[in-house]
Amino acid sequence: MIGRNAGRARIRNAKASPLCVSLLATSALVAVPGAASAQAVAPVAQPAAPAAPAPVLAPAPAGDVIRTVTVQGSQRLEPDTILSYIRLRPGQTYTQALGDQALKDLYATELFADVSIRNNAGDVVVQVKENPVINRIILEGNKRLKEDKILPEIKLAARQIFTRSKVRADVARIIELYKRQGRFAATVEPKMVMLDQNRVDIVFEISEGPKSKVRQINIIGNEKFSDGKLRGEMVTKQARFFRLFSSGTSYDPDRLAFDQQKLRQFYLTEGYADFRVVSAVAELTPDKRDFIITYVVEEGDRYKFGDVKVDSQLRDFDSDAMSKRLPIKQGDWYNAKMVEDQVDALTETAGAFGYAFADVRPDFSRNKDDLTMSVTFRIAEAPRVYVERVDVNGNTLTQDKVVRREFRLAEGDAFNTFQVKRSTNRIKSLGYFQEKFEVEQKPGSAPDRIVLEANVEERPTGELQLSAGFSSLESFIFQGSIRQNNFRGRGQTIGLSVDYSRFTRAVQVSFTEPYVFDKNISLGVDVYRRDLNSFNQFNSNRNTTYKQATTGFSARVGVPLTEYMSLIGRYTFNLDDVTLDQGTFYVNGQCSILLAGRYLCDAIGKRTSSILGASLVYDTLDNRLRPSRGTQLVLSGDVAGLGGSVKYARLTANASKFWPVGGGFIFSLRGEGGIIKALASRSNDPTIDDVRLTDRFFLGEPQIRGFDIRGVGPRVLRKFLTIDSNNDGTPDTASTDRNQWVDDALGGKYYYLTRAELEIPLGSGARELGLRPSIYVDAGAVWGISNPLTQNPNNVVYYTDKLTGKITDSPTASDGTANTATRYIEEYVGDTLSPRVSVGIGVNWNSPFGPFRLDFAKVLKKANGDDPKTFTFNVGTQF
Repeated sequence: MIGRNAGRARIRNAKASPLCVSLLATSALVAVPGAASAQAVAPVAQPAAPAAPAPVLAPAPAGDVIRTVTVQGSQRLEPDTILSYIRLRPGQTYTQALGDQALKDLYATELFADVSIRNNAGDVVVQVKENPVINRIILEGNKRLKEDKILPEIKLAARQIFTRSKVRADVARIIELYKRQGRFAATVEPKMVMLDQNRVDIVFEISEGPKSKVRQINIIGNEKFSDGKLRGEMVTKQARFFRLFSSGTSYDPDRLAFDQQKLRQFYLTEGYADFRVVSAVAELTPDKRDFIITYVVEEGDRYKFGDVKVDSQLRDFDSDAMSKRLPIKQGDWYNAKMVEDQVDALTETAGAFGYAFADVRPDFSRNKDDLTMSVTFRIAEAPRVYVERVDVNGNTLTQDKVVRREFRLAEGDAFNTFQVKRSTNRIKSLGYFQEKFEVEQKPGSAPDRIVLEANVEERPTGELQLSAGFSSLESFIFQGSIRQNNFRGRGQTIGLSVDYSRFTRAVQVSFTEPYVFDKNISLGVDVYRRDLNSFNQFNSNRNTTYKQATTGFSARVGVPLTEYMSLIGRYTFNLDDVTLDQGTFYVNGQCSILLAGRYLCDAIGKRTSSILGASLVYDTLDNRLRPSRGTQLVLSGDVAGLGGSVKYARLTANASKFWPVGGGFIFSLRGEGGIIKALASRSNDPTIDDVRLTDRFFLGEPQIRGFDIRGVGPRVLRKFLTIDSNNDGTPDTASTDRNQWVDDALGGKYYYLTRAELEIPLGSGARELGLRPSIYVDAGAVWGISNPLTQNPNNVVYYTDKLTGKITDSPTASDGTANTATRYIEEYVGDTLSPRVSVGIGVNWNSPFGPFRLDFAKVLKKANGDDPKTFTFNVGTQF
């Protein structure tokens, strides 16, 4: 048969008028019209059936003694090589059986397309036609599987000898690759293009077909649980429109076997110890597009626990005492998962006493009469184990000592499973290695020796966060920070952050050494400079309100008190300089409260802050970066006044707790609060608070989601009177558009913040993408400052100079004409300890360009003046 693709562009490149022949043809020899008579298509066979030998010339009658054996038609193979494949030798008597066996032997080599044997009165001639050499392999129609996925899996390759068996095997292999992708309707048609010099191109025409889905899952024999409940336990899901992006709807034979185990595990946890899956059949629909899966199950009877006890051969374990402490009690419904958990708990307990290789085995005794299952946990005798060696493998950048100093066990120590787990958690908390890191335990050189291995996979430890934007007021805005958490592989942290815009500049450099001189003492230093220009905009002119410049440094030292508790001492020195535009907001050399407001006038001046502080930290988290269990408590105190012009005392507390609640869910509770008290009075004026504006607590994004930055707490709202309700030419009503208000957050001397959050596990596909969604409730408040002096609309008037565009308290411009008057009202709001509450959903995503956090929040409770915000996000990258 002549292939349908003989005229394709890829085939026309072949030389000497090539022939394209379907390898599915069953005819032996095919003549091609218009082709040279010397060219013929090699005999081919249906790939799914055994190759039929080509017709041969029948051997001459037997009885002649073989004088010579010659080979004709060979091109690449030497005649002696061909003769070595057969048993015909001079001096033998030629028989029909010898001739037939020689034909079989030559065809078995798969080197020849045609073979015949002639016996001319003892002169035997072996006529051969060699199989062609493959010029190239061509794949057509493959879109879902690229060539680099298929070609390494098949046997045929360029410059190899073409054989029909390899073609059949390769067709089956390609179809199997597509079945693994869930494409059971895929077909492959092999074609052969004849070239000159006995060469061929092999073309695999692939029809991939649609991905086969699971249309229906039927369960027969279940009486105690519904079909829907059992389907929910399976990994395989029925194809439905709402599972458009789910990978579980594709048929997978391996997943089918796994689902049977899932069903059995579910029934065993519910007490059905005799449950079994009788059969699991997957039927392909006639159109080969979908599968229908049918399970036949036998639930059996439900059992309760009978006698549950411990039988220990270890001298440190009292069997009776341990039996009494078992959480499994007689009369409870049988649960295989509880038995497995208890085996793990006993093994871990034995490990804590130094028995690393303790063998804990549950023995079951089933009583079908009263439907009880008795369990005896047998702990075999085992030697105490000591650590022979600690190995660190896989670290190319990180120095060995950085990993080793996190181990809670050293060579020669008695083995302890809790210390091994603690070492695992400490190494994971470094953030330098893979998330699923575990310290491996391997037998040592003797039965009482063990080797601990840390097989690490390093990952990027640098963090780069960048954000840029454009503002009509500030033009280009750039914020960036770079941080290397494992500098030079020594575990040191070094960072640089920069904020830059036309009117704002800040830079900070930080360095932390966790082990000073290889001692368990940490040291950190931060040096920073922050310049801020705040301004108002009138017409096209920018008017600076105030400038604040802060220069300072902070040094900290940390020492461990116990395994889980540490003490951190710190010292901070700041030099602040706050200035206000005297040409705009000063009257007679004094800051005008009418023009600037009390909160700005109060902030003016130079001051130094000398702050000494300490923090007591208790930390049992299993991972500081992504905790799933454990507790963290931080109690901090700071005193400003050991030198400097600012004097206050500040106390803060922070607590968090994490629990795994099953099924991959992680629940967490967090709470924090603080108080600050001035140690010196600044004024006798009761409207001036002794704690300065820059030293107070503020709440908002990102501490409490659902509110803008500093969007919670005491504030002064300046609302401009823009509506003339009396039509007398003078505005007397303020605008209701918050964007037209001046909103100045004043902070507070007291605050609290609580958060409850549940991290939701997703499927394997989402986990591979690094998606971690969560739902949360946030609540908090900040309050407690002296009520500032606010203005009322009867006497609050300022003017805009018609010539300069600046704010002034003069009703007359410099040219003698009248200036435009502006009236406003000020309100002091938000000073209440009543909690602000928000609920929301957030998603953490380890995206290709870095960690990404997205939050949608709804405010359930707020106070007058609070500034809500529904959507927030933060993005960075790693290197």
